[in-house]
Amino acid sequence: MTKKILIRFGDMMLKGKNIGFFIKKVRAHLVSKLKDLEVKYEFTHDRIFISFDEKDEQTILKRLDQIQGLYSYSVVYVAEPKFEDIIDKAIQVLNIEIKTEMVRLKIETRRTDKTFPMTSLEITQAIASRILSGAEKKFIVDVRHPEEVLNIDLRRDIAYIYLKSYKGMGGYPFGTAGKGLLMMSGGIDSPIAAYLSMKQGIDIELFHFESTPLTPLESVQKVIDLTKILAEFTPSGMIVLHLVPFTKIHEEVLAKVFDPYIITVMRRMMYRLAERFARKKKLLCIINGESVGQVASQTLNSMQVVEAVTKIPILRPLITYDKQEIVDISKRIGTYETSIRPFNDCCSIYVPKSPVTKPMEVYALKYEENIDYDTLILEAIKNVKTLEISGTTDLVISDYGFTVKESLDTYEKEMMTDADHIQTK
Repeated sequence: MTKKILIRFGDMMLKGKNIGFFIKKVRAHLVSKLKDLEVKYEFTHDRIFISFDEKDEQTILKRLDQIQGLYSYSVVYVAEPKFEDIIDKAIQVLNIEIKTEMVRLKIETRRTDKTFPMTSLEITQAIASRILSGAEKKFIVDVRHPEEVLNIDLRRDIAYIYLKSYKGMGGYPFGTAGKGLLMMSGGIDSPIAAYLSMKQGIDIELFHFESTPLTPLESVQKVIDLTKILAEFTPSGMIVLHLVPFTKIHEEVLAKVFDPYIITVMRRMMYRLAERFARKKKLLCIINGESVGQVASQTLNSMQVVEAVTKIPILRPLITYDKQEIVDISKRIGTYETSIRPFNDCCSIYVPKSPVTKPMEVYALKYEENIDYDTLILEAIKNVKTLEISGTTDLVISDYGFTVKESLDTYEKEMMTDADHIQTK
């Protein structure tokens, strides 16, 4: 039997007059994602149908899970819009797809061709008994609590028959919500914050604070490997990763800040760096993987004191997620095993024995007076290393001699005004 893949849209259908723009974006992402496969498309206003080579079925289904804006999809069997062929194909579908006896089954017809002389319910009543009696296995009809639903989608020139619907990524097409800078660690949370941001249509660049030799070089490799996984969710198959030299700032904070306030001040430095970089890159927000109460730096008091150094919007996609929910997503999208490699980043090394959970900004400012952080931030931004990471990137950190795609020398020129300001403070 001939098979196709039927794709449905979700929240995008609520976009009214802008729906065309969103659907065009999803189509472009889909075509880009499947460009190396032999496929053909049929585009309608609310559906996409894909004709494919059966050997590519699992590859296509896996890639559909990486495309934002797809609500659900099904592998459908094609029939002529005539009762005899629909009944014959429906029997074959049940024989192929259903593996056990005595399954509770419902048959449901959707009639999109309103010129057809019978209603959807009348069609179901006319063909159901013939389908059930012709199937190899025995079924229990249960229209309220079925285990399986045999769907018949009847159109003017064709009919589609299917059992399963798979939930897609949902959300909105990649990039339609603007672009943000995601503070990327090597842990479990920030990659999921990246995934959820992309799900809602945000194009992201990643900003990783590396503190070698205070932290192992393998922690940078973790971030690169996580970026490779996340890159599979973009239309281009690539994400920009910025590696920020944080060692000098890290050492200053460890040496000059009262122990319980080390994490608070360190994160304030990170936010200052991220905001300045985001504004120079004309990015619209900072995104991180914080969730309320998971660690001392993620209490509401701590968040308030930390983000007081910024004016740019801060997005926290995981803010109400518990840890198990985050872990479940990480396992589903394939980042978990990489995230749990035992190599600490700068957020998890030298953690104070008793970090303050209700910090006061007046004390954070007092400890920061001992650090010439403006100069250190300017130097760090001038020495950011920028990498383009794709799912096929073969970059192994045997040393710290990265091949940098583009120089950030322009930042030095752009920030001369800042440097002059620092010198005259």
